Amino acid sequence: MSHELPPAGRGRRPEERYLRVLDTLVRYYLPLSTRRDRYGRRPPQAVSADLAVLVAARTDVAEGVVSLLLRAPDGAPLPAWQPGAHLDLTLPSGLRRQYSLCGDPADRSGYRIAVRHLPEGDGGSAEIHTALPEGTRLTVSTPRNAFPFAADRSVLLLAGGIGITPLLPMAREAARRGLDWRLVHTGRSRAGMPFAEELAALDPGGDRVLLRPDDEHGGPAGAAELLRGARPGTAVYVCGPAPMLDAVRTAFEDSPATALHFERFSSAPVVGGRPFTLRLRGSGRVLAVPADRSALDVLRENDPDTPYSCRQGFCGVCRRQVVSGTVEHRDRRLSEQERAEGQMLVCVSRAPEGECLELDG
Repeated sequence: MSHELPPAGRGRRPEERYLRVLDTLVRYYLPLSTRRDRYGRRPPQAVSADLAVLVAARTDVAEGVVSLLLRAPDGAPLPAWQPGAHLDLTLPSGLRRQYSLCGDPADRSGYRIAVRHLPEGDGGSAEIHTALPEGTRLTVSTPRNAFPFAADRSVLLLAGGIGITPLLPMAREAARRGLDWRLVHTGRSRAGMPFAEELAALDPGGDRVLLRPDDEHGGPAGAAELLRGARPGTAVYVCGPAPMLDAVRTAFEDSPATALHFERFSSAPVVGGRPFTLRLRGSGRVLAVPADRSALDVLRENDPDTPYSCRQGFCGVCRRQVVSGTVEHRDRRLSEQERAEGQMLVCVSRAPEGECLELDG
């Protein structure tokens, strides 16, 4: 997840440049002085406790999408969460995957997630769809939030496919607060777009929620069309496939919106990467990491069971110990002490060109 403001430049109003300066202050100096983020929340804790839950209910909410309701085995209330939060789910196979919470934060009796079956994926969605009957016991992390909803006065929510999951609680919160909000949900077909009835219930007037199936509109929506509902001062929240995010980011500069917040399904493209190598201390094997790929990608080719989750440098699941070599840290999770101790998140961090990083294990 990332937060962006448009760069100050030609065509931008003075008040927008002021907002940009203000954003810099709250983004960098406020956390240092108060230990809270720009939304008044304390940053996520480095350690997230695991919770035992069971699958209390399974519901098909769209073609190829199943919703799971997870409850504590003893029925006790689960830890609180806020719109935009996600959790790590450990599957019976040992796979650990992240899913956004899409229920109601006010209901602490259970956590709800929704998962689309991806036949071309690495097995996590297939296991959820085929091997998790009601009553299955699982382990989840306590929720954490890397995509917080700031309850801006004017909000535009853009969801692509299963990207509706973190945005549905945001829409519910915006409606509860009486904000000026709109939501656009795109997908390949109406049948494959979950939670249409819940969105309709949040929009009794029919003027805030737009469902836009590609097959009814002659193809995917362009970024300019998606941003058409943005007004001066609007904060845009977007979650969806990488092409959708990239298109919205490119078109954002020409919109009247003030801030852009987004969450990716997959790892972001490598920017400014240079080739380096990894040496696995246990086997002595040397693996080449090209400029346009991550160390995690290469490690998973060598060992498909290499653990990972977010692929964005904030969950810490892919943490590895570096025995020797210089690391270019690009994560948002490790402390300075952890970096000094040789820890590295291989999903995003790299090495200088030609460097060899020796990894323990």
